[in-house]
Parts: sequence; structure tokens; C-alpha cells
Amino acid sequence: MAAVALVTENFKFVSLFFKSKDVMIFNGLIALGTVASQTAYNVFAFECPCSPGRNYLYGLATIGAPALAFFLVGIMMNNSTWDLVSECRLRSCRKLSGASAFALLGTIVGRGLVAPITWVVFSLLQGQAYMCAFSEFVDPGTVEGFPSGQGPKVMAKFPCQSSVPTELSSFGAEVERRLKFESQLTGWLLVAVMSVTVFLTLCLKRCSSPLGYQQENYWSQENKGLPLYSRLNKWATYSLENNVEAMEKEMDVIS
Repeated sequence: MAAVALVTENFKFVSLFFKSKDVMIFNGLIALGTVASQTAYNVFAFECPCSPGRNYLYGLATIGAPALAFFLVGIMMNNSTWDLVSECRLRSCRKLSGASAFALLGTIVGRGLVAPITWVVFSLLQGQAYMCAFSEFVDPGTVEGFPSGQGPKVMAKFPCQSSVPTELSSFGAEVERRLKFESQLTGWLLVAVMSVTVFLTLCLKRCSSPLGYQQENYWSQENKGLPLYSRLNKWATYSLENNVEAMEKEMDVIS
């Protein structure tokens, strides 16, 4: 019986762990869905116009427009957004202090940024959209052996290898390598900046909280009816109820 009780208790603890991490898991699923969507778009729908002026607009729209759409959808699907709107509409935000309003807005915006940041980062790491957008701005003079007198009209054709003049096709790999280097470097820098920002935000949140780390976790779970210190909570409850039998069972499990 003691073994069964121990297994049951451990199972409850694992369930509690995943329930307490529901935001992290949800954000992970959003990121995975965004990566799948971005990959599918690049494979089946991405089509660079390979024309000066159009390349830049198409490449930036491919990166920015879906990111903006994901951000707005994320904001709209967050219940906290509409709670805040209702509070401000009915009570003119009188019950919200500056710190609480900032924290709430930070939570809303942070959740909304998961999908768009994922889209932008993976677009940059794959490099197709960046290459399309900035190929016409590559200076031919910086490419070793490139014939002189070539302008943006020719450089804009490099994302479409079939459109590149035959005498220049041998330079396609070098131009693509250079643009993908710039694109991926930008993507990794964005990852680094966002990582540092999230780390500093969490540090600021912990430092400004009057509660300790374990206390904050306990109270955040107790608001959901799921106390983190389940055994301690049950022991206190049994003591208040003077439930000797239940206390003895707990001792059996521990021993």
C-alpha cells in the first residue's frame, strides 16, 4: 500500500509540474507551429520576383507581414488583453497601479511576440527572403572577378539562378553565400538580443517581488487550487482536522 501511495503521489507531482509549466509548453507549441508554417511557405509559396525594387518590397513583406499578423492574433487571443480593455473601459484603469499595468502589458506583449519572433528568426536563418530583398544592393565591385559595369538590375536576378546571364552564373554561389551569411548573422544576433532581454526581464521581476522564489511559485499554484507543497499542505490540513489516520498513512509513505 505504501508503494502504491508513493507512486500516486509522484504521479500527482509530475502532473502538477506540467500544469505549472503550461505557459512554457503553450509557447513551445506556438513556436513549433510557426516554424512549420514558415518552412511550408518557403517550400511551396515563396517566389522572388528577381526585379529591382520589387525584390526589396517582397523580401521585407515576406518577413514582416506574417510577423505582424501573428503578433496581432496573439494579442487578440490573450484573455488578459480583453480583461485589461474591460477594466479600462469600465473603471478607467483606476484599480491598476503603474507597476501592475506595466507587468500586465509586458505579459500580454511577451506572449504575443513568441510567434512573430520565431517567424522572423527562422526566415533570417533560412536566408531566402533576405537574399531576395538585398541582392540588388550587393556591390559587384566587392565580388572578386566580377565583370565591371553591372548594376542592380543584374544583381537582382541572382536569387533566381535561371534568370542570371550565363557568363555570370559562376558568381551565383559567392553572392548567395555572402547574403546568407548576413542573413544568418542577423538572425543569431536577434536570438541573442531576445535571450538577454528575457533574462533581464525575469531578473527584474524576481528582484522586484516581495516574495521568495518558492513562495511565489506556491502562491501562483494556490491561486489555481494546486499547491506546490502538496505534502506539507496536506499535513497542515490533517493537523487542523485532527485526522490521525491520514497522518499515519503519510508517515508510512515517507518511511
